[in-house]
Order: sequence, then C-alpha cells, then structure tokens
Amino acid sequence: MPDAPRPDRSSRARAALALGAGFLVALSLPPWGFWALAFVGIALFEVSLGEHPTRGQRAARGWLFAAGWLFPGMGWMWFLTAPGYVFAGALFAGLHALAAVCAPTGPWRVVGRPAAHALVEAARLVVPFGGVPLATLAIGQASGPLIGVARVGGVVLLSWLVLQIGFALGGPSPFVPQLARRSGARAQWHGAGAVGVVALVVVLAALAPSGSDTGRSLRVTTVQGGGPQGTRAVDTDPRVVVDRHLEATRTIAPGTADLVLWPENVIDVPTFATSQERSEVAAEAARIGAPIAVGITEDVPRSDDLPVGGFLNAQVVVTPEGEVVSRYDKVRRVPFGEYMPLRDVLAALGAPVDQVPRDAIAGTGPAVLTLPSGDRVAVVISWEVFFGSRARDGVRHGGEMIINPTNGSSYTGTVLQTQQVASSRLRAVETGRWVAQAAPTGFSAFVSDEGEVFDRTSVSERAVISHEVPLRTGRTWYVAVGSTPFWGLIVLVLAGSWWCTERARRRSVTPPASA
Repeated sequence: MPDAPRPDRSSRARAALALGAGFLVALSLPPWGFWALAFVGIALFEVSLGEHPTRGQRAARGWLFAAGWLFPGMGWMWFLTAPGYVFAGALFAGLHALAAVCAPTGPWRVVGRPAAHALVEAARLVVPFGGVPLATLAIGQASGPLIGVARVGGVVLLSWLVLQIGFALGGPSPFVPQLARRSGARAQWHGAGAVGVVALVVVLAALAPSGSDTGRSLRVTTVQGGGPQGTRAVDTDPRVVVDRHLEATRTIAPGTADLVLWPENVIDVPTFATSQERSEVAAEAARIGAPIAVGITEDVPRSDDLPVGGFLNAQVVVTPEGEVVSRYDKVRRVPFGEYMPLRDVLAALGAPVDQVPRDAIAGTGPAVLTLPSGDRVAVVISWEVFFGSRARDGVRHGGEMIINPTNGSSYTGTVLQTQQVASSRLRAVETGRWVAQAAPTGFSAFVSDEGEVFDRTSVSERAVISHEVPLRTGRTWYVAVGSTPFWGLIVLVLAGSWWCTERARRRSVTPPASA
C-alpha cells in the first residue's frame, strides 16, 4: 500500500519564514522600536514568496506575514474589544494576502509587490469604520532616518519607501543576497532601478520645505494628573480625574505659561458652560494668567435619531476671565471605543455593546483653536493623531503649532501609547509644526518639527511639563498636496508592473519570425 503523500517541507518552511518575517516587522514598531528590522522582515518575506509562487501560496504567506506583524503590533486592542482585535487582525492580514495575490510574479515583482502592499497600508487609513491606521510601517519609522520623507508624501509615501527597500533587498537586482539566490531569485536590474527611485525620494525629502519659524513662541505647559491605567470611563468617578488635574495645575506658578493644556475628556459633565468644573478651571486660568485648553465630554439629549442620547468630545479654551472663546469637537471617533458600529447587529449576536452605551457625535468644524492672543493652534484629539489629514486640516486653517490632548488610560501596557507618540512625531514632520501631547496617565511630551521628542513623562505619574514652543508658518509639500497624488502614483506603478510582466510573458511565448 503506497505511503500517504507528505506535506512539502519546503512549502512549510517558507510559510514559517513568512510568519517570522512579519514578527520582525512587529519588532520595528513601538514600544520595541527596532526600526531597521522592518527592512529585514520585508526582505525575508520576499524570500519566502520566491519568484513564481502559486496564488494559494501567495495568499497564505501574505496572510501569515501580516499576522506575524499586526497581531503583536495591535495587542493593545485586546483590552478594548477582544473580538474586535481578532477581527481587525484577521481582516488586515487578509488585505495583505490579497495584495500578495494581486502583485505580479517574475522580475517585475520587485516593483509590483511593494506597490500592492503600500496600497493596503494606505487603505487602512480609511477602512473599515473610517480607518484603523495602527501598527503601520510608517509608525515604526518615526525613530528612523527616513522620517523626513513624511513631509513630502505623508505616511503613504513613507510606507511605500520602506516596502520598496525591503523587497529590493530580497528581490531581483544585480546585488541579490546569497540567501535570496538560494531561493531561486536571479540577478536583474529591476531592483537596482527601484532603489534608485528610493534614493531620489530621500534626496527630495532632504530638499523639501519644512516650514519656517515666525520668531514668536508660546510657553506651553501640559498637565498630566496621573492615576492607574486599564480603567474604563463607565467604571470611573469623573470627579476623581478632575481633582487630580486641578491638584497638578495648582503647582504651576503664576505668569510662567502662555497656554496650559489639559488632556482629552478629563471633564465629563452634562453641560460644561454651567458646571462647577468650568468655574474651577477659570479660577486656575485667572491665577496663572493664561488660558487653559481643556478636554470635555458633554451630553447630547435623546431624540428620534438618538433614542439613548449621545455625547460630544471637545477641546475648549477657557480664558482667565472665565469665557469659553474657542471650541473644537472631535471629528474622528474611535470605533468600538467612542461609538459602536453595527450596534443592532452586534447586539443581536450577543456582543457586549453596553460597554459603549452611547455614541459620540462627530464634529464637523476645522481642526483649529484660536487663543485670546489671536494665535491659532491645530488640534487633533487622541485617535485623530493617527490620521495625517486631521493635523493637515488644522495647519491649513492657520495652526502654528499642534496640540494632541489624549486619553490612553483605558489600555494596559504601553503599546498604544508609544505608537501615539510616534504618530505625533510623524504629524510634526509632515506639517513642519511642533506638537504638544497631553495625557491623563501618560504619555505626555513635546515634539519638535523635526520629530525630536522632549520631556516625555512616565506612565501613571502626576507630571507638569513646560516648553517654549516656536510658532511656525509655511507649508510642507504634504500639507500642500496631501496623500492623494501618491495613491495615484502607487496605483500606476502596480499597473505598470503588470503591463511589463505581461509584455515580457508574450515575448517569451511568441515564436521568432521566419528568416
């Protein structure tokens, strides 16, 4: 009786290599931060694929690669919603599996594969539920030497650059590593040409405008009240949070700040304008002699459209005279955190939708606050810092610096918080503006327009940090044009790689003409 067929050991080894390659990419992300491992991981993923894998092999290895990268990189989501964590990780891994299938094989794969996977990274900015752009390749490069590329084309261009370098290192070029040669790769010029384009982009990034100082600055003081992590708003007395921040604010000496920044939603009241908390904040603003930008959550009454009501997440400016002179309502809401997508469907399936009993109402205004001095600051509230378009909107409306009031106290560990600091670095470089980040339990920090981090606090500590923040003007290329042109260029590159692949295939099967 013949032996049963055994699984192909080579195929299993390549699948394991794809999974391990993804894990190396995960280690390039904060909080681990070994940014160079992203290039190694992508190169090994290319080796795991080889030159002519079947569609099934591409799909399986693409999924394993992305799973090894995204499940560790999005581990914070487990504490928000375990089912959502599994769903999001599997979905995004599936998108990268699709990218692996859609990219061509053969010599032109060195151009097509990075383009296909870069499109998936770009798509994560908008789908699902408005986008979940976490654990991205660009976040892993915030501490690397290529961050300047963000001022040219934002995270879309930076993600493509990282992928292109990695695939070129493992794909067809005159300098194919010996490891790749063993997997069947042949030395060809395509990879060298791709690296040449990468070099051109890096040079352009070094020459691109990054904005300029106005000669003015603000003495900005951020307040971190401290306290435990891993807590939920529904289980926390909001007054405790207010008291912690008031106590910290009372340590600020009068006349030492031009702007005091409180974190996101540290005040949770039905109506802020008539609340005791407004009077307390105003009293501190009067004592210090500076406006306080404070994060508030307000109730939205029940209506036909909102049978259980809703809430608004806003940042407001309270003057020393007690007036609220400017307000920004958060536009980008956290799915499953601030609102429940598909609430009725999930409730019918028995999901714990009561953990988000009311949905946040999205704001519609420009992402900017105006101070009593007339200075304008761009504002991105918490989750919004992961979206370059929000900071870009604020700068285009006159923001001369960026504030990022946030609240990461619901999460255990530092995966999300460190990725948020990295995102603040990306927003700073993209826009050519300084960023002040304030969190109730960490991390709070200042970030320069070059992406350098200053005065980062520790988790859970009470801290008050101050910095002289230069006000800046001018537009980077990213602020001027956004990411849309680079979406288009990457699509053209992918289409061009397929055209060249098919053209080469037709030439190889066309018989030579008769003499």
